[in-house]
Formats: sequence, structure tokens, C-alpha cells
Amino acid sequence: MDMTNIFMMAGGLALFLYGMNAMSSGLEEAAGNKMQSILEKLTSNRFLGVGVGALITALIQSSSATTVMVVGFVNSGLMKLENAVWVIMGANVGTTITGQLIAIDITALAPFIAFIGVVLISFFKNQKFNAYGSIIAGLGILFMGMEMMSSAMAPLREIPEFVNIITKFENPFIGIVVGALFTAIIQSSSASVGILQALAMSGVITLPSAIYVLFGQNIGTCITSVLASIGTEKNAKRATIIHLSFNIIGTIIFVIITMITPFASIMQQITPHSVSSQIANVHTVFNVVTTILLLPFGKRLVKLSYCILPETKNKEKELSLQYLDFNVLSTDYHLATHTIIHTQLFNEIQNMLDVTVNNVKRSFDLILNYDDEMYQQLVKYEEYINYLNKEIISYTTGAISIGVVLEESESTGLFLRVSADLERIGDHAMDIARRAKVMFEQKTNFSDEALKEVEIMSSLSTKVLEELKVLNHEDLKEIVQKVDVIEESIDLTTNEFSNHQLKRLSNKECTIQNSVIFTKTLTDYERIGDHGLNIAVSFDKIKNILSTLTMIKE
Repeated sequence: MDMTNIFMMAGGLALFLYGMNAMSSGLEEAAGNKMQSILEKLTSNRFLGVGVGALITALIQSSSATTVMVVGFVNSGLMKLENAVWVIMGANVGTTITGQLIAIDITALAPFIAFIGVVLISFFKNQKFNAYGSIIAGLGILFMGMEMMSSAMAPLREIPEFVNIITKFENPFIGIVVGALFTAIIQSSSASVGILQALAMSGVITLPSAIYVLFGQNIGTCITSVLASIGTEKNAKRATIIHLSFNIIGTIIFVIITMITPFASIMQQITPHSVSSQIANVHTVFNVVTTILLLPFGKRLVKLSYCILPETKNKEKELSLQYLDFNVLSTDYHLATHTIIHTQLFNEIQNMLDVTVNNVKRSFDLILNYDDEMYQQLVKYEEYINYLNKEIISYTTGAISIGVVLEESESTGLFLRVSADLERIGDHAMDIARRAKVMFEQKTNFSDEALKEVEIMSSLSTKVLEELKVLNHEDLKEIVQKVDVIEESIDLTTNEFSNHQLKRLSNKECTIQNSVIFTKTLTDYERIGDHGLNIAVSFDKIKNILSTLTMIKE
């Protein structure tokens, strides 16, 4: 095999992988929003779940994209682990369509197909036409790459050393390891199966040598979901464990079947003149049969994932990110990414809101009865609020930069505004706490009347923030009106209590220093109400934008 063949094989591989990536990206862009809507409405029905997983993967031709999306949905709480297991099974079935497509020999038409796709990309500005162009051009380039690889690898049939290596693949252990490692490196079972088919088309490899490699490829494809689960919540990691368990169990079953039955011979007889079709058929049979066999045991797979990764008991909530997963921003697969991003941001904002509300309550408790331990706890959570704000800024900036449409970018940016308002509320709670500390150290107190008024202001401010604590943005109905009524009451009460304080000061019922502290404390609570109203307005805009986007997609 000379250098010309080596260069030709490398070029063919490059074209093949590029064509597959272009086709997958185009399909994802063309069908992504619709597929996301289907997944969001997924029920717990196992057959529907498998069907949806298979349909999405067949359309976008990437089980990796589907499983990465499932991991993201589980991590964000959009999908239960019990539902994810069915989609993962379906994804393994759907991914076999690529091999079947490659088995159809349209090599002679490949350049013309690529030409049509390039015309759609180059001469049409419409985004949909560009997506369709990527699909068609990718398909043509994929087959051109296949032809180049097959031609370049044909001389390998005459090299005894290479043929000797290939025959070693008939050893189950060696074949599975080679298939798993190769697929893990390129992170695509569809691509690795396609390359195996190219070897078969050149006459280098036969089905008995390829079959165990093929089984290993199903295990190797799990590496993408494993990488996607790094840094996620435990349930997202369990979704990856389910994906890996499915393929390992399937491999064990089919290794036993292949060793004790003439399985390979039967598959050869179905399409005796096309090894490429034989490989595609084995890939399809492996995933369909494994799905049928494991379908009744889906809940057992979930339990197995809990055994491998059990819950940690009596673990306190860590002062760290609870929902944001930065891996979502770096993945090559963007199917339903904006839904995952919005859900993670909303949940993290609710986490930040919960911490902030508790600090506002602590600030009043310190006025009522100062305790240094409580003060230090408030300081710790104030630092946590600042940390969350910084991380949300980084996350939203990254989310906007990955290329979402204008409306999605605007709604993502609104979360940034909410985070800034919460950070300012935390600052006001900290200011109140510092004054409580000063009063304690100077051994002064508010009068009973002044203390009662501060309590009312604290209660009103807390009520504003409590109104903002909801489970999801669908619950934000009339949020602005509700908060606006309370905020207006805060403004009126602030003026009233300020006048009361002036009378107490003129009657010498309090010191000037306490009067200043009281006035500043009223201002802090009033500002907390203002920021709460700002958050309500932002939440309302987010809800409206997402509702509009949903209508457009449907």
C-alpha cells in the first residue's frame, strides 16, 4: 500500500466524517424544535418513549445527540429517569438507519447529490433551505468519502500481515475492545459502523471478522453521554449508566448467540452479495432485539443505576451550583439546548431567590435579637449569593454566545437581570444586618413602636419575594400585578413610617443615631420591594417570550 493510497484513505475518511457531521447538523437544525416539542410532551408510556427516541434519532441520525439531550433533560428536571430509559432504548434503534442508508449504493450519484446541496446553501438565504442543503450535501459528500476509502483500502486485501490482524477480530474479546475503543475515539457509532462498511465494500473484512467489532461499537458510542454527564446531578449520571448497561447487556446476549448459533451465517444468507448490508442488518438486529428483550425490564435498569450510584443520605445542601451545567454550552449537539438552558437558569435563580429570602428574614431576626452566629451565617450566604450571581453571568454569557435566535437570547439575558436584582437584595439584607450589629455593640435598641414598624416592612418585603417563588415559569400568571400591589403598599408604608419617625425624633423619643439607622433600614426594605418588582417584570417578559416561541414552533 503506497503513500497515494494512504492519502486517499485519509481524505476519504475526512470527507465521510465531514459529510456525516454536515448531514446530522442540518437534520438537527431542520427538525430540532419539533423533536424537542415531542420530547417535552413525552408520557411515561414505554412504547411511546421508545418510539419517540427512535424517531428523533432516525431523523437527526445521531444517537449521541439524543442521549446527550436526554442527559440534559434529566439533569434539568424536564424528564424523569423512568421516562429517559425508554428514550435511550429508542435512540439505539434509531441510530441503525445510518448503516442501512450507507448500505444503499448510490456512489455514482454522490457528486450530483452534493452539488444540489451546495446550490441550496449558496443561492438561498432561507435558513430552512440552508438546513436542507446541509443534509443533501452531507449525504453526497458522505458517499464520496465512502467510495474514496473503499478504493484506497482495496490493496490491503493483498497484505498478509493486515489480513492476519483482521482475522484476530473473530476473537470476541479483541473484536469488542477494538470496536469500543475506535467508536469512543470518534464518538459516533454511526460513523464507526460506516467505516466498517467501507472496509467490507473494499473486500478487506467479512462479516465473521466484523461482527464482534460491531458489538463493541455499540458500547463505545456511550462515551459521548458519559462525557456529557460529567459535573451533572446524580440522575443525569444514572441516565448514562442506563445507556451503558443497555449496550453491555445487549453485547453479552449477542456474543452468546453468535457463539452457540449460526447467527453470522444466517445474516450472510439474507444479503449474500453485500457485506455492507450484512453489517447494517446485524447492527439493526442487535439494537431492535436488545430493545425488545430489555423493554419489560426498564424499571430494573433504573434500579440498577441506583445500585451503581446510590443516594447519599443526610447530606446537607452544598453551597455550590445546584442546577447550572456548563457542559451544555460546550457540547457539539444543540438539539433542545435552549430549553435545557432556560430550565437550568430558572431553577438556579429559584435557588438563589430561596437563599436571598432567608437572608432577608435573618436580617430582621438580628434586629429583633442579635446573635453573632446567625450574623456569620448571613455573611456566609451573602457570599454564596455573590458566587451564584457571578456563575449565572458566566453561564448566560456562554449561552448567548453559542448562537441562539434573537428572542431566545433576549429571554436568556433577562435571567441575568434577575440575578443582578437578587444580588442587590442580598446587599440590602447585609446592610440591615450590619446596622443590627452596630446597635448590639453600642447597646441601643429601637423603641417598641419602631420595632413593630420594621417588622411590618420586613414582612411586606418578604411577601414580595415569596410571590416570586414558583415551580416553573408556567406558574407566573399575573405575577406583575400581584407584586405591584404589595410594592405599592411598601412605598406608602415607608412614607407613613418615616413621618412617624420624624415625630418620635422631634419628641426626643429616640436618638439621632437610631433615627438614622431606622430611616436607612426603611429605605433598604423599600429598595428590596423595588427589586422584587423588577424581578416580577423580568419573569413576565420571560414567560411571554417563551410562550411566543412555543407558538411559533408549533
